[in-house]
Amino acid sequence: MAGEFKKGMLKRILILALVIVFLFCIDGVRVLYLQTARSNELASKAQSQQLSDTEVSAMRGTIFDSEGNVLAQSATVWNVFLDPANINEKERTLIANTFAEKLKLSDEEKQELIEKSKKKTRYSVVAKKIENDIKEDIAKFSAENKLGDAIGFEQTTRRYYPHNSLASSVIGFTGSDNQGLTGIESYYEDELKGTNGRIVTVKDANSNKLPTDYETSVDAVDGNSLVLTINQTIQYYLEKGLRTTMQEYKCKGAYGVVMDCNTGAVLAMSSMPDFDCNEPYEITYSKTKKELKKIKNKKEKSEAQSLAIQNQWRNFTVSDTYVPGSVFKTFMASAALEENVVSLDTTYNCTGSIQVKDYRMNCHYHPGHGTQTLTQGLENSCNPFFITIGQKLGVHNYFKYFDAFGFTQKTGIDIPGEAISQYYKEQQYGIVELSSASFGQTNSLTPIQVACGLCAIANGGTLLKPYIVSEIKDANGNTVKKTEKTEVRRVISEETSEKVRTMMKAVVDEGTGKNGYVAGYRVGGKTGTSTKLGEFKEGERTKYIVSFAAIAPAEKPEIAMLILVDEPNEDLGGGALCAPIAAQVIEQAMPILNVEPKYDEKEMKNLSIPTPNVVGKSVSGAKSALEGKGLKYKVVGSGKKVLAQSPSSSVNIPSKGTVVLYTEKGEKKKVKVPDFTGLTVSEANSAAAEANLNIEISGNNLSSSTVVAYRQSTDKGTKVDIGSVITVSFKNTHSVLD
Repeated sequence: MAGEFKKGMLKRILILALVIVFLFCIDGVRVLYLQTARSNELASKAQSQQLSDTEVSAMRGTIFDSEGNVLAQSATVWNVFLDPANINEKERTLIANTFAEKLKLSDEEKQELIEKSKKKTRYSVVAKKIENDIKEDIAKFSAENKLGDAIGFEQTTRRYYPHNSLASSVIGFTGSDNQGLTGIESYYEDELKGTNGRIVTVKDANSNKLPTDYETSVDAVDGNSLVLTINQTIQYYLEKGLRTTMQEYKCKGAYGVVMDCNTGAVLAMSSMPDFDCNEPYEITYSKTKKELKKIKNKKEKSEAQSLAIQNQWRNFTVSDTYVPGSVFKTFMASAALEENVVSLDTTYNCTGSIQVKDYRMNCHYHPGHGTQTLTQGLENSCNPFFITIGQKLGVHNYFKYFDAFGFTQKTGIDIPGEAISQYYKEQQYGIVELSSASFGQTNSLTPIQVACGLCAIANGGTLLKPYIVSEIKDANGNTVKKTEKTEVRRVISEETSEKVRTMMKAVVDEGTGKNGYVAGYRVGGKTGTSTKLGEFKEGERTKYIVSFAAIAPAEKPEIAMLILVDEPNEDLGGGALCAPIAAQVIEQAMPILNVEPKYDEKEMKNLSIPTPNVVGKSVSGAKSALEGKGLKYKVVGSGKKVLAQSPSSSVNIPSKGTVVLYTEKGEKKKVKVPDFTGLTVSEANSAAAEANLNIEISGNNLSSSTVVAYRQSTDKGTKVDIGSVITVSFKNTHSVLD
């Protein structure tokens, strides 16, 4: 009996021992599994419980214009977070009410904050990127109510654009994570973003941070800054002209590029409608807003709104193509002169059309221009003349220069989204295709390609690579990289360049580009029109893109420019719509580029002069001084001595202008500025004289019924001193669709 019992006990002990060994084996295998397969995961969990790892945002680099003006910069802002585990119900209500007031939360947003404060977590973000003054206000509230364990702050950055929409299609904008989404902000993301830092802090068993003795930090490295080639003033006047024209003529868009033709630097670039870089999702164009209001279907409206937003982000000058129209004739003239198939003495008799195989190709002037020289052919933008030039040049030579001017490749400009031109390959040309291409139809190019081609004509014949960033600097202001001029190839000779520049000057002096005239500067130009085939339904009016190419000064160019207006609501050409914009930009750009005006004899006669200072003189002495300068006068009062004058001695007055002389004390007489819009030069002079004002004439000053005022320096209805000088700009409204 005892033996059996002993035997049974040994059996039980053996089984128990085997179970224990088995369990130990299982635990061993599990420990091995945890230490190998799940080691990283468990280490990470342990670290998250023991450590607080906070990312410190690097300051994004600043973007400057060419003169050092800030176009984009980052500043320190704060994220606010709560620790729900350290908040009781009384504190939750207090925090919610206070945050709602200080952060201006809606009832719905306040309720969301309350829900976040109840989460089973130690970290819940309730406000992002608040300004420092609001952060300090909340911090003061936290200290006063002993909520330091419940409310916390994280430093981060926010992007600001001081000039709102200025150069927006070039600069672009950043997203909520400070990453560049469009424009320069996107293209130079790696340079601008910098490297974020970290702060690692040890936590106790209750997940509270231990003192800073246990803290480790890695400093953030701020991003590099960019110096653009964009000049803020030139950019402003380009945008002003484009925006005014777009709004007046209810255009689809208006675009422009201004380049330093000797370096390839882009001085100004704009695509309208544009956007506010600080509020990129807000639609800016009034025409678009009205169109969206008409859409009642919610889905359709949402889609249209999204499309409109993306459209205003788009940089047409780089990311889209268009048919260049008659501006292309400058390149045809260059190629033909370079190949000696024509000369300046070559003539052609335009009868209004030309037969090419089965097609009759018309001149925009249907009666025909008659016999013209090559220069006159460009002045008149005669299609048949340039068709014959293209045929003389031949397909091979045509395509050789088409390629040489850079129209078959991207320019390589440092802006994202550059489009590829759409063009016929050399073997695809027949006589019809060559004839059509010779006056600027058939092929589609990007505006930046055309602008670069114009630079080659202007600078003596060398194609240059365009660029928008001139310099990259580190956070300490040290230059990291500087952009140098890049010559792509020589396209035409200096002799040909000079001939074409002279022809372009004649277009402004005598031809379709008279509105490009700027006193003191010889401007060269070429108008253009291209029909947007396939973009309108039967019964609709034809849609056009009209344009104007300009170089200035024509004898030794500093800039080349291309202005385009897309789908104006009137059938006006580039001469009427685009040339005045170019003239305004040239007038402002030349002094900035230190180009002194050179006035001819006729311009000298009409030149404004500084108003002589006659205050303190006797009336007779003042009269003599003014008459000696060829000026008129008007005396107000019966005194013997001049006590005040208008204009003052610091203001320029047009030749033969009138100075008002005050001989008694009292306020100067005021008058409302007339509306000069639509008046001819003589009518404007009469209106100014009737209002006792002086006007300075700018732009196209030819005495013609088609030359009318379109802009004035002081708004109509403004009260000014009698004798004040108002600058009135004129343009020719009779414009061909060439």
